[in-house]
Amino acid sequence: MITNVAILASGNGSNAENIARYFMSIPTVKISLIMTNNQKAFVLQRARNLGIPCAYFSKEFWQDGTVVLNLLQSYNIGFVVLAGFLARIPDIILKAYPQRMINIHPSLLPLHGGKGMYGDRVHEDVLRCGDKESGITIHYTSEVYDAGQIIAQYRCEVKTDDTPDTLATRVHALEYEYYPKVIERLLSS
Repeated sequence: MITNVAILASGNGSNAENIARYFMSIPTVKISLIMTNNQKAFVLQRARNLGIPCAYFSKEFWQDGTVVLNLLQSYNIGFVVLAGFLARIPDIILKAYPQRMINIHPSLLPLHGGKGMYGDRVHEDVLRCGDKESGITIHYTSEVYDAGQIIAQYRCEVKTDDTPDTLATRVHALEYEYYPKVIERLLSS
C-alpha cells in the first residue's frame, strides 16, 4: 500500500526537494503534492522540476483551511510534512491529520522555539544565549507553534567562532540526513 504525502514549505524548498528525492526510490511512499503559502517561493519551481503537483494558497485560504483540506483529501494524502512552513496550520487540518503531520525545527526544542522563531532568528538566538550545542527537533504538529510531541532530536556542536551561517550549515546537514529517515520510520510503523 502506498502512502501519499504532502509537503508544506514557505520558501526555498531545499528540504522539500531533499525529501522528495529520498522517497523516489521507496515504492511505498509517494510525494503527491507540495503546497506553499508564498506565491514567490522557489519550492514551487523545485516541485515543477521534479514533476510533483504543487499549489499556492493565499493567507485567507490558509487561515480558513477548508479549501486546503479539500485539496489534501482530493490527493488522498495520508501524511503531511512541514519543511520550512511558516504559517499556523488551521485547526480543521490539524484535526484531520492527528499524529500524521510533522514539523522540523532548527533547534533543540523547547529551546528557541515558538512563533517567529525560524531560520536565522533561531541560530542568532542560540549564539546569543551561548548554547554549547544545537541541532534539530522533529515533532508532531499541534495548535501551538513548536509545542507538539517530540519524535526525535539530533545534535551538533556550537563552536566558539560560529556565525549564524556556519551554524545553519551544520543544522541543515542534520535536517537533510535525518528528516527523510524519520519520515520513513514513521510511515513504516
